Amino acid sequence: QVQLVESGGGLVQTGGSLRLSCAASGRTFSRDWMAWFRQAPGEERKFVAAANWMHIRSYADSVKGRLTISRDNAMNTVYLQMNSLKPEDTAVYYCAVGLRLSTVVADYGYWGQGTQVTVSA
Repeated sequence: QVQLVESGGGLVQTGGSLRLSCAASGRTFSRDWMAWFRQAPGEERKFVAAANWMHIRSYADSVKGRLTISRDNAMNTVYLQMNSLKPEDTAVYYCAVGLRLSTVVADYGYWGQGTQVTVSA
């Protein structure tokens, strides 16, 4: 059974930093893309960043230069280092796994339960 478990969310002030982690289990993910999405209240879930097993990365324009995705293939874990956080980064952050790079929610077959990130002004 595939399972994705996120951790590392919390409350932080504007300009602060957080590091999210997502541990995947249940099978080998060595050829998959691992991604982060986020969903703010009343909004649709949106792509944040993704990385593949060769550490090729893709980011949403809104987070470039502030958020960094990385992954540890041996540990089946993906991270999201979040710096210079803004109130508009407040959302539930979800980890996802898919077969190809995509910004579309439906292209990812496995999802975590989400972790809340709140950035106070």
